[in-house]
Amino acid sequence: MSAPGRVDRPGIADSVVATGRGDDGTTGLLYGGRVAKDDLAVEAYGTVDETVAALGIARADLRERPTNETLSELAALILRIQRELFVAGAELAANPQAADRLQDGVTRVSEAMLVRAEADLATWESRILMPREFIVPGETRASAALEVARATTRRAERRVIALQRTGRATGEWLVPWLNRVADLLWVLARAAEAAEDATAVPAIAGGRSAARAAPSVPGSGL
Repeated sequence: MSAPGRVDRPGIADSVVATGRGDDGTTGLLYGGRVAKDDLAVEAYGTVDETVAALGIARADLRERPTNETLSELAALILRIQRELFVAGAELAANPQAADRLQDGVTRVSEAMLVRAEADLATWESRILMPREFIVPGETRASAALEVARATTRRAERRVIALQRTGRATGEWLVPWLNRVADLLWVLARAAEAAEDATAVPAIAGGRSAARAAPSVPGSGL
C-alpha cells in the first residue's frame, strides 16, 4: 500500500524523491495546500531555484582554485547567498493562509538580510575597478555563471511583482532584497574577472576600458 497522498505506481514505489502526486499538474505548498505548477507563486520560487543552481556552477568553478584568496572569499559569499535564496523560496512557497507561521531569516526575507546584502555590495564595489558601460558576459566561467544568476534573479523579481499585482501579499523586504542581490551579483561577476586578471568587454566595440564606477553603473541593475 502506498503512503498517504502517494500515487500507487510500481515504478516509484521505493523512491524517496518521486511521489507522483504532481502528475496532475499541481504541487504542494509549505504548510499545506496545493496549487497548479504554473501558478505565479510557483513561477517565482522556481526562478529563485534557477538562481541557486546558476550560483552553484559559479561556486564550483571558484573552488577549483583554492590558492586564490579572492576567489575563495567569493565562493564563501556565494554559498551564503544560495542559502538565503532558500529563505526567499520558502516565503514564496508558503501557503498564504499560513503567513503568520513564517520566521524572519528562516522562511521569510528579513530586513537584516537586506542590510547584509547592501554591506556586501558596498564592500565589493570599494575593492574593484568596474566598467562605466554595458558589458558582454563571458570572460571567465565563474563570472558568466554569476551573470546568469543575476539575470534569473531579475526574472524572479519580476515574477514576485506580478504575483503581488494579483493581490498576493509577500513580506516587505522580499523585492528590495532580490533587487539588491541582483546588483551584488553583477559586482561579484566583475570581482571574479578581476581575480583572474580578466577585463570586462564593453558591449560596444572600442568602448572605454574599466574604470571606477559612476554613481549608476550601466548593466548592474535597476
